[in-house]
Amino acid sequence: MTSVDMDVEKYLRRIGFGGSAAEPSLELLRSVHSCHLLSVPFEDLTVHSGGRVQLSLPELFHKIVNQRRGGFCFENNSLFSWLLMELGFQVTVLSGQVKNSLTGLYGPPHDHVIMMVHLEGRRWLCDVGFGVPGFRVPLSLDTGGLQEQGHRVYRIRKSTEMHFMEWQKEENRGEAGDWTEIYKFTLEPRRLEDFTEMCQYHQSSPSSIFFCKSLCTVLKPYGRLTYIGRKLTTTRFPSEATGGVLETSTRDLTDEEIPHVLAEEFGIVLPSPLIPKDETITPLPVLY
Repeated sequence: MTSVDMDVEKYLRRIGFGGSAAEPSLELLRSVHSCHLLSVPFEDLTVHSGGRVQLSLPELFHKIVNQRRGGFCFENNSLFSWLLMELGFQVTVLSGQVKNSLTGLYGPPHDHVIMMVHLEGRRWLCDVGFGVPGFRVPLSLDTGGLQEQGHRVYRIRKSTEMHFMEWQKEENRGEAGDWTEIYKFTLEPRRLEDFTEMCQYHQSSPSSIFFCKSLCTVLKPYGRLTYIGRKLTTTRFPSEATGGVLETSTRDLTDEEIPHVLAEEFGIVLPSPLIPKDETITPLPVLY
């Protein structure tokens, strides 16, 4: 690949940020985090169109900013951490282990890349590379209390050195509601190079959702749009228009429709033909 000019202003235009980025602030952090999620899809389509993901920042910039693509956690969060550092934030890269909602198993170490930002004496968890049920703006690492974002409630529970990012589903909201663990992590600093092996694993293992399913999802002001295999699902968050309930509708897609849906709904045009895939994930035999 030819040399890539990694320009901060071009990145900010890509995510639709129109404010001031002169100095690091909580307002700026929240804004770019939200803008990224509303503009850059969480997707693994490279894996299913004959390519391989490499954790090179210039390549990620070219893909996400210049080609207006998305990526999975290793791509979105790696590039977003670069943006935050360029904007003057103090960023620490962290390693997360995602809990499989079907098996109850946690992924291996370095299964998920996330970030901690130190700002004005406080610590914030940032993650623009998760998909559902990711949080729209950074979560405080300095409280174990409820953190509400629209119709969703999150908390970060600490047990010795391990932190657990959890959320409440819409029907379970409240102090006494059931909590669902999303992933666990420590605050031990990591390097982006530490995730290289797991990045390759997620592109080749039948225990990884990214190998088993071609997917693309993006946050919308009204909810979320998700493509998996040969289906497109529209989720509308509770509002007056939905009668205060979460609405979900799904339609089947033909192979011929999929490229048009990706282009029209997600702004993605792939350089090679996509092979749609939606296979059952093989559970890992080890509980981490």
